[in-house]
Parts: sequence; C-alpha cells; structure tokens
Amino acid sequence: MKEIKLTQGKVAIVDDGDFEAINQFKWYACKRKNTFYAARDVWNGGKRYSLLLHREIMKTPDGLEVDHKDGNGYNCQKYNMRNCAHGQNQMNRGPQRNNTSGYKGVSWSTVCGKWVAYIQINGKSKNLGYHDLAEDAAVKYNEAAIKYHGKFAYSNIIGA
Repeated sequence: MKEIKLTQGKVAIVDDGDFEAINQFKWYACKRKNTFYAARDVWNGGKRYSLLLHREIMKTPDGLEVDHKDGNGYNCQKYNMRNCAHGQNQMNRGPQRNNTSGYKGVSWSTVCGKWVAYIQINGKSKNLGYHDLAEDAAVKYNEAAIKYHGKFAYSNIIGA
C-alpha cells in the first residue's frame, strides 16, 4: 500500500503495483455529493474534464460506477473496489445525513409512535415492521439488506 499526495493535505491509498503509473500525475481532492475522491484534469478534444483515480485503476467502462466497499473514496486499493451498476452502488450507501435514528433504513413513525424499518428493493420501499427501539429496527434492516442486496448490503453498526 502506498499513498498518493493530493491537494488540501489529503492522501489517497493505492496498491503498490499501481503506484508508479498513478504517481506520475498531479492529483487533487474533490468532493462529489457526500464523498471525497482523488481526481486529475485531462483534456480531450479541447475540453477539460475530471478523471477519477478509482475509475482509472479499475478501468471502469462507461455506464458503470465504482463501489468503495468501505465507503472511503480515498481508499483506492483493488480489494476495496468493484465495478457495479448504479443501483448496486446505492445499496452500499450508509445512512443519509438528515437521518434521525443514526441507522440506514430506520425512521421514526409519528403515526405509530415507533421506529419503522424499511428497505429499498428495485426502487420500491418495503416495510419491515415497527419497533420500540431503533436498534431492533436496525437489526431487521440488516437482515433484509443481506437477503435482498447480497454482497452489496450495507450493515448498520448496532449501538455505535
């Protein structure tokens, strides 16, 4: 494992075998939505665009995305990345920032006065039941995530 220096005092981590080819370019830290990544500018046909480090390492085809298994966009080691469809990448996302329970797939139901567990399957929300404790709802979400999302499942850390 080797570090690639980025702007803003940040570093990206790459495999030793990728270091030489990657380190010959100047990389910068960039934010895309809620995650930081390493990128560099490239020119094509007189136009500048950003090339993301993880896409270069994984040789990601157009139409696919790169999923960072640990959610860290700077961890560009091959064991931590996989090419995937957009929907698969979304399965591995953590809880949204405005989440009130602290767990993915768990929210407070004002109608029932309990925590409700739910999961997205093919763009549709499936209710997994109501619970007195957010932790119990998070356990239900984790079980469903493994069942429906398989290797792309995001699992909540209970009691964190």
